[in-house]
Amino acid sequence: MKRLARRWKNVSSDGEDDSEDNFSLPTTSDFHPIDTEEQEELVRSLERSQAQQSRFWRRVFSGLLCCFMAFLIFSIHEQTTMPWELRYHAYFMYEIESWIVIAADWAGVFVCAMAIAGLLHCSRSHRWWLWFSCYSGVLLAVFWLYNMLKLAKFRWDIIWLPLGPLSGAGFSLYVDHLMNESSEEVKKLRNYMYSYKSR
Repeated sequence: MKRLARRWKNVSSDGEDDSEDNFSLPTTSDFHPIDTEEQEELVRSLERSQAQQSRFWRRVFSGLLCCFMAFLIFSIHEQTTMPWELRYHAYFMYEIESWIVIAADWAGVFVCAMAIAGLLHCSRSHRWWLWFSCYSGVLLAVFWLYNMLKLAKFRWDIIWLPLGPLSGAGFSLYVDHLMNESSEEVKKLRNYMYSYKSR
């Protein structure tokens, strides 16, 4: 170790002059403030990029929720036309009535629809849709978990029944929060730009 430390000192002392220029702190600032037009163009490009990203991710999650909603509608159709044919519904055959299962699936559809409306709606009340879908998802999850606990054996293969709509609503709220946060950062940047210009 001592030999290695000695060798390191020799190498660093030999290359001290070469690396001094690379690692020394600048004495004068090389950075100059950009002018008003460049600031405006930069902020505008960031706003455009943020709006595109927001639209993209909101549409992606809305599409995923639409797929899950279509699956729930298929489940409702199957339970209506051929009751208890689907395995994940058949577990509850002796626990709850068929119309209650159909109503619970419709509730899941409405949770997803509210989450989609909250993601795609561009108004101040869009967050209310997302929060309402989360609260409804919690109630639906409690309903399914209560009935799953009443079964003779807890079925892990149908854990998506309580967690599916709730997860969709929760992810939608999270995506909306991230998009709003990035939008606020861009707004802050614009405010900083104007406060800089006013000096």
